[in-house]
Order: sequence, then C-alpha cells, then structure tokens
Amino acid sequence: MRQSTTAVSGRTRHLSLAWPLLAGYGALVVYASLFPFEGWRSQGVAPWAFLAAPWPRYWTGFDVMVNLVGYAPVGALLTVALVRSGWRRMALALGCIGPALLSLALEATQTYLPQRVPSQLDAALNTAGGVVGACAAWLLLRWRWLGPWTQFRARWQQPGGQMAWVVLLLWPLAVLYPTPVPFGTGQFWPRLEGVLRRAVEGSPLQAWLPERAPLAPPGPLTEALLVALSLWLPVLLGYASVRRLGQRIAFALGFGALALACGAVSAGLSFGPAHAWDWLTPATQLGLGMAGAMAVFALPLRTRLAALLAVLAGGVLLGVLNRVPDPAYLGEWLQAWEQGRFSRFHGLSQWLGWLWPWAALAAAARLALHRPEGPSYNRTP
Repeated sequence: MRQSTTAVSGRTRHLSLAWPLLAGYGALVVYASLFPFEGWRSQGVAPWAFLAAPWPRYWTGFDVMVNLVGYAPVGALLTVALVRSGWRRMALALGCIGPALLSLALEATQTYLPQRVPSQLDAALNTAGGVVGACAAWLLLRWRWLGPWTQFRARWQQPGGQMAWVVLLLWPLAVLYPTPVPFGTGQFWPRLEGVLRRAVEGSPLQAWLPERAPLAPPGPLTEALLVALSLWLPVLLGYASVRRLGQRIAFALGFGALALACGAVSAGLSFGPAHAWDWLTPATQLGLGMAGAMAVFALPLRTRLAALLAVLAGGVLLGVLNRVPDPAYLGEWLQAWEQGRFSRFHGLSQWLGWLWPWAALAAAARLALHRPEGPSYNRTP
C-alpha cells in the first residue's frame, strides 16, 4: 500500500506536458477564431441559427485543410492529458467531445462579430479534426508509441520545466512576425503608449503623461546586442530546463539552426524566396556571433543561475528594444502580412511576438524559484 501511494503521489506531482500545451494551443484557436475582436453586436439572430442555415456554397481547399487540421491537436492533446491524469476510460470520448463543444461555442460566438461568418461546415470539419486527433492519440498510447517521448522527457526535462518547454515550442511562431530587429520579440511600448494617449486625450490625466521622447535608430553595435540578447534569452531558458551538459550542447546547436531557418522563412514569406537571406546584415551577423559566444559561456552554469540570467537578459532586452523606432521598411513588411495571404494569422502572430518574452521571463522565474528534491543538473555529458 505504501509503495502504490508513493507512486500515485509521484505521478500527481509530475504534471503532464500535454496540459500546458493544450491550454496554449486552445488559446491560439480561440484567438484565431474570434480575431479581430471588433464590432461586437447582436444581429437579431440566435447564436445557434447557423446550424440550420443553408450549406455554404463557396469554400476552398485551404479552408477545409485549416479547419480539419487545426483541431486535430486539440483532440490529441486533450486525450493524452486525460490519460496521463488517470482518466483513461473516458479519455477517448472526452477527447472527441471537447473539440466539438469548443468549435460550436466559437462558431456561435462569431454570430456577434460582423466580420466573421459562422458555418456548420466549419464546425463539422473542426469536430472531424478533433476526432481524428483524439483517435490517433489513443492508438499511439494504446500501442505504447509515446513511450519514447515519455522516456525522453524523463531524461531531459528539469523538474518544473514544463512551462519552459511550452514557451520554447512557441518561439518559432513568435519570431515569424516582422520585428524592427531580427528575433526582437516584445516591442509593445510604442503601440501601448499610443493607446494610452488616445484613451486619456482631453481628460485631466493627459497632463500626467510624460512628453514623448524622440526615438533614435539603433547603431550597428546596439542592433547586434539586441540580436544577441534576443537569442540568448531562449538559449538560457533551454539550458535551465534540461539536465545534462551534453543536452545543453545539443539544444544550442539545434536552436542555432532553427533560428537561421526562422529568419529565412520570415523574410521569405514577406518578400519572396529570393530575399530570404537579406536580413543577414553585418550587424545581424555580429549579433549571431555574440549570441554563439554567450551560449558557450553559459554552458557550465547551474540551473538556477542560468534561469536568473535569462530573467536579467529578458529585462535588458525589453528595456532597450522598446526604445527602438520602427525602421522605414517595416511598413512594407507589415503590409504583406496584414493584406496578403497571412491576414488571418496577422493578429495571432503579432500577439505572440509581443507576449513571448514575458512568458519566457515567467518560465525562467519559475525555474529559478523551483526547489528540486535531488540533484537537478549534471555537468558531465
């Protein structure tokens, strides 16, 4: 009895990574379904009226793919999370029902958004995608094909590192949105300041706002430093979330290749494949070299020190980056996203870019404050 109780308590303390992944992905689905969140009003139609509406005449293969594939991870993650939490018998059923209820709720909510059109076809495709994802996850668990992932996580992940891994998985999406400096996520203050000034305009609070200081373009060295800090923050977060020195080296090498690929993809999506590497200016190349040297320097650091350095690097990055003006070419870059083929994902990627450093700071602070029960970091490979 004592052994079983200990085992159960150990499993209870070990939160499945599927839960935070499900929460993060679910938030992305909600945002993508209700964006741009403007013009809320009642149109005199019941929110469930779309279920009896005529079948849509016009649809594209892209819409079908997005609605079908977009909900598959919801069903899969929900099923895995329920199984890992001890709800094995009901996991498959709830994994199929959950995405369907989420889709119906979001389609009904779209009734109050003039720019969105609820559709029973979308709801049916979303439900089908959720069922496919749930069944696939159930079969993978039943056939024990997820065993290698469980063993990989047990060997690699630090205690309390679930949030850090989720944040790191979102990093490639966050850096795809155009930024003033390559990989420079978190530049929110110029837009927030504009919102605040418009909100208090004509009120007594307007006199309390400080005068807007002119923003000077960063010099090559400052730009290189921003690039280096933008990359060092996720590197330090990754270091603090794995167990051994060899794993840190593997993470650093893989992350470096991923960063180059993300930079090329972002530029290629905006300006075309011929300009995929135009972002590699001399200042950016210097920043990449600095980031590599800083990554090597941080390799032997203890987990808590790496996490504290991540908090410090993130704070400096946000402080300096939010005093950098938008470059002249950024307007053209953003226009390609706002009015082109990426218009549906413009707001989602923008918010990810704004919020990612704050999520990274929270994950790093959690790792810095976490008290492991045993030795957490082994400096040997």
